[in-house]
Amino acid sequence: MEYSTLKLERVDGGAICWVRISRPKVLNALDWTVLRELDAAFTQLRSEAGLRAVLLTGEGKAFVAGADIATMQPMDAAQGLEFGRYGSAVFRAIERFPVPVIAVVNGYALGGGCELAMACDFRYASTKAVFAQPEVGLGITPGYAGTQRLPRLIGRGMAAEMLYTARMVKADEALRIGLVNRVVEPEELENEALATARLIAGKAPIAVRRVKEALNQGLEVDFDSANEIESLQFSLCFTTHDQKEAMEAFLQKREARLENK
Repeated sequence: MEYSTLKLERVDGGAICWVRISRPKVLNALDWTVLRELDAAFTQLRSEAGLRAVLLTGEGKAFVAGADIATMQPMDAAQGLEFGRYGSAVFRAIERFPVPVIAVVNGYALGGGCELAMACDFRYASTKAVFAQPEVGLGITPGYAGTQRLPRLIGRGMAAEMLYTARMVKADEALRIGLVNRVVEPEELENEALATARLIAGKAPIAVRRVKEALNQGLEVDFDSANEIESLQFSLCFTTHDQKEAMEAFLQKREARLENK
């Protein structure tokens, strides 16, 4: 499929895919086209059996500088509800994507951009990255689950401060408060993220997917229910070839031949 606002680049034989949001003249702002193409791209990638990790980034000096204000300014309440619900559904699909999705935050991640980064499994940032939820300065609330994911990542108090004040958070602070996992120099960012994606790609694919399912599902229920989810995922791994092969390889002190089955 051809995309007008995204660039997809598969590496390592399709085990890893870069998804680049490409509207650099407007700092990769999210409009209906970008949201629909993200939806289509991740739907397409879901069918690729050899895929092991996705790297999501922006082209130019921004990751995503927010939802497109020119798109939103004339909306009425019904249109705002539709725009918010659709964006939230796209981000939820990314959050629930079967393989890990790493946000590679190369610059501004503001509003919807911060929300998109938070929908990924974890975030690597350039020293030039800046995060914010500036919506209250524009007369609105976050619309893509920013009020829900942010406190789950950094705690209610810190999230409330960011949300109420709309202040900018630089990369070093984002690392300190747990919003990002790692901060590196701009020229090192993509290689650092790719190296981590390759580490993931080298592990048992079914086990990685089951870990992600346990993480995502477990955070939405009470601890005992979450522990039962993990126990079930653990037990299902023993039905796979890769579990037998990986453990046999460990005992024989050799490399495992993983087959995703």
